[in-house]
Amino acid sequence: MKNIRFSPVETCHGASLQTRFMVLCLLIVNFSYAQPPAGYYASAENKSGNELRTAMHNIIKNHTSLSYNELWQAFYTTDVRPDNGKVWDMYSDRPNGTPAYYFTFGSDQCGSYSGESDCYNREHSVPKSWFGGSVAPMYTDLFHLVPTDGFVNSKRSNLPFGKVINATWTSTNGSKVGTSNISGYSGFVFEPIDSFKGDFARIYFYMAVCYMDKNLGVETQSNFSGGNLKPWAKELLLQWAAMDPVSQKEINRNNAVYQRQHNRNPFIDHPELAEKIFGNDSSPFTTDISSYSDQHRWIVYPNPVSSTINIKSIDNQTDKLTVELQDIAGRTLLARQFDNIDNIQIDLSKFPIGPYLIKLSSEHGIQIHKIVKQ
Repeated sequence: MKNIRFSPVETCHGASLQTRFMVLCLLIVNFSYAQPPAGYYASAENKSGNELRTAMHNIIKNHTSLSYNELWQAFYTTDVRPDNGKVWDMYSDRPNGTPAYYFTFGSDQCGSYSGESDCYNREHSVPKSWFGGSVAPMYTDLFHLVPTDGFVNSKRSNLPFGKVINATWTSTNGSKVGTSNISGYSGFVFEPIDSFKGDFARIYFYMAVCYMDKNLGVETQSNFSGGNLKPWAKELLLQWAAMDPVSQKEINRNNAVYQRQHNRNPFIDHPELAEKIFGNDSSPFTTDISSYSDQHRWIVYPNPVSSTINIKSIDNQTDKLTVELQDIAGRTLLARQFDNIDNIQIDLSKFPIGPYLIKLSSEHGIQIHKIVKQ
């Protein structure tokens, strides 16, 4: 675990209550994390376990079904790189370096190919053979249809996602084909690079909820059995989701897909759902993660943050406060109690870029704030 530094600082007595309330309002605006419509998840409130999964299924299952040809045009908004306007291909991108090549929308559509960088195609991240081929609406569901290098896609074929122990082939960005290193599956698997493992995990969680009443495991090598993730696959994908938190790329894609399909991936809007539905978190789901009482309110700023987060009482309360830093799945990274302190600083400079939760607990209740480390 990386170290985190908490230290008290002086209260800014010169700031008026009105000024601090404006800061609070700006903070709340910043919490439009993936921008689901108001009330979108209301029917899932206070549910847990299978009941929660069913409620989410009913929320997202009825969506606009696109044609297979419409996917090409959809990619222009769902999978565009913000740095150069090229195709954002998770099978060739190198987030911590320079990709070996880029694809241009339209002109680089497959077509035939004989090697990497020839063209991009429409990859069913859940292979279509797993659910019987051109079966609507799975066949064109944008949440699992992504643009990828056609040659790499052919190498992946209909292999399940997994962890490779002995690679028989490796792409230019480090994606691998090889024998499985997972207890429970001994065949060949495809392993994407670490930077996109969470993306694919949340895609698979979406599929296991949206199509929980379908058979996504027609082939035995699928990650699914019926509409459920196989136990080894579920364990692996929960690990991937935790190690690779929700990125701005996923947030933007979720919003863009919503504009066309009119449904959302709830595991991007609420990453904690992975543990609540497929993991060991039995606590009820709630969308009210930033509630401010009239009696006692705390503000957390700036957000996004590059180094230091400040916590202040908006009405100068100084009673005991427990502060917890959590990952996006709700696992506590550090907890500390403060007595009679109304202004706290948290140093996040050594923590990886990504989303976190700040949980504040006092005798007046609990507040949970989403923050993003840049």
